[in-house]
Amino acid sequence: MYEKIQETASWLKERMTTSPKTAIILGTGLGQLASEITDAYSFSYNDIPNFPVSTVEGHAGRLIFGKLGGKDIMAMEGRFHYYEGYSMKEVTFPQRVMHELGIETLFVSNAAGGMNPEFQIGDLMVITDHINFFPEHPLRGKNFPTGPRFPDMHEAYNKGLIELANSIAKEKDIRLVHGVYMGVSGPTFETPAEYRAFYRLGADAVGMSTVPEVIVACHSGIKVFGMSIITDLGLEGTAVEVSHEEVQIAANKAQPLMTEIMREMIRRS
Repeated sequence: MYEKIQETASWLKERMTTSPKTAIILGTGLGQLASEITDAYSFSYNDIPNFPVSTVEGHAGRLIFGKLGGKDIMAMEGRFHYYEGYSMKEVTFPQRVMHELGIETLFVSNAAGGMNPEFQIGDLMVITDHINFFPEHPLRGKNFPTGPRFPDMHEAYNKGLIELANSIAKEKDIRLVHGVYMGVSGPTFETPAEYRAFYRLGADAVGMSTVPEVIVACHSGIKVFGMSIITDLGLEGTAVEVSHEEVQIAANKAQPLMTEIMREMIRRS
């Protein structure tokens, strides 16, 4: 696998005309952030050697390079999910490639179901920590040389970046909430009992991505900032039906605010 990662990184380096230190993963319904990238050039996942291909509606499936907030960046428009049938090594393949390309900071975004009774649909939740509820761990198997066998995870989400997001949101009068994100395999949305259980375990929101990517980024020494758009609510005693289409609609409504915060964070960091 490590040879494939290096092969992919070499292929990209030969074609890159920029030198990004920052990467962004654009989640469900958040792909329009790509339109904010200037001087952009991109590669389809289909054309990149060894790259998986996204199969989820709403995920375009390309790697974009360009400028955002005046900084060179790279962005994944479409991520890979465990529920698609990929192994965790495949799900986190792009983060391994990012490390080889010299990425130092990773911004991750996702759509999530909120379980905290103080949350509202459309809220932006800064991820302060996570609970890994996936059945397979992305670091299982032979250890990659990018980090230790047993990496420390006490600060998976960089506190300095969280403080920066808080400051920017206050300046721009944007409501932010904070919470713990639980990563589950999906692809079913949660039952009422699962929402109750996850909330009692300490999670404020739940989704089907992000956690494996963050674990591998941390293992590779990459700083992480994470943000969820709360697209539905699973509050105790309230039965709520949800569909993928509704999640995308809610995410699309909230994404201009997330775009504004992330653009400014990248400019200042």
